[in-house]
Amino acid sequence: MIEKDTYNTIANPSEEVLFKDKNSKFFGYAFPVKHEDDIKSHLEALKKQHHTARHWCYAYQIGTETIKFRANDDGEPNKSAGQPIYGQIQSYKLTNVLIIVVRYFGGVKLGVGVLINAYKKAAQMALEASKIIEKTINKEFLIIFDYKNMNKVMRIIKEKQLKILNQKIELHCEIEISVRKKDSQTIFTLFNQLYEIKINSLSD
Repeated sequence: MIEKDTYNTIANPSEEVLFKDKNSKFFGYAFPVKHEDDIKSHLEALKKQHHTARHWCYAYQIGTETIKFRANDDGEPNKSAGQPIYGQIQSYKLTNVLIIVVRYFGGVKLGVGVLINAYKKAAQMALEASKIIEKTINKEFLIIFDYKNMNKVMRIIKEKQLKILNQKIELHCEIEISVRKKDSQTIFTLFNQLYEIKINSLSD
């Protein structure tokens, strides 16, 4: 079985979308995120923008191999907000994504069933307003060598069309490369076999 080394996420933050039900307004937003710190900053920005709203409910999923996720109801009845939002992330098979739905109460209580539908719909609309893209899961390596071995290292980098992330070229050189996961073992072995050249994995 070939191990999957791609994942789907969104390219950019979505446009604001609005779903209404019985005078309540549900504003939906989707953001690409990589770290839990990103979630806090997006939430804080929306709380400033919608400072008179009643609820800021959200769900996110981060990671490609080790998955972190959370669904938050922010004061709405249990599992009526965060869970339906997270359900849309799962439905679209996305990761590294955050969806926030901001609710303004319209004076009429909606009931749990209607709330679930409203949060689900606002999350769905936010994802429909987003560009979904496929990305590769990559591994990062650090190649350490003396300048005299530069040609050997660069030949492999050029032949295999490897992406250089960082480089320090002096008498003692270091080059950081990114390799698609399915090719990572082959590339590691290629460099590891070279005399006077060290390769270390930077990915967990």
